[in-house]
Amino acid sequence: MKSKINEHKKYNKLFVSKRLLVLTLALSSIAFSADAQHKREHKMAGKKQHHAQMAKQLNLSDAQKQQAQANKAEFKQKMQELNKKENITVKEQRDRKEALRKEQKAKMQALLTPEQKTKMAELKKEKQAKKEEKMAKRLDMMKTKLNLTDAQVSQLKSQRESIKARMKAIKENEKLSRTERKEQMMAIKNEAKESRKKIFTTEQLKQMDEFKNKRKHKKMAA
Repeated sequence: MKSKINEHKKYNKLFVSKRLLVLTLALSSIAFSADAQHKREHKMAGKKQHHAQMAKQLNLSDAQKQQAQANKAEFKQKMQELNKKENITVKEQRDRKEALRKEQKAKMQALLTPEQKTKMAELKKEKQAKKEEKMAKRLDMMKTKLNLTDAQVSQLKSQRESIKARMKAIKENEKLSRTERKEQMMAIKNEAKESRKKIFTTEQLKQMDEFKNKRKHKKMAA
């Protein structure tokens, strides 16, 4: 009798444990999906804000704005129609999408006056300069918080310059498709991530993980 009772208890515990595991996995999946959706929405909102800001800084005329909207609508429609095609290969669809993106970029460039193109180039340089300044401040903060040596800082700077040059070469390579660019850039990022681990000490890596977890919890709480 006692044996049956014990077996029943064990079964109940196992059943509850399995249910809890399934529930935990389900909640984790929901949280991950929600976070991914939030990131996509945040990225899209950022792009819209950037485009609106760029249009204002370039002082686009009403006619240019209308044409830009028309080009955007046409591009969106063509992409949707292409996504519906089932009689083409994945590579063919990818190549056609890349061609449409290049066509859209050329149309948007054709809208601008020579002065606006010059202004756009200047704005891009300013943006890059601000990015470099931000990265320098981040490195200074890392040096203080992680107690980095001058040699470590030098290695990180050298690595960053190398990555920057390689990324630039990929972006400017017109022979690469958008997917190929993404794949190569992701490979460089992963390679850099592994290389950075060799620069930091075990204790510094541990501290970095702690900082990341704190930032993650703050974002989730916000």
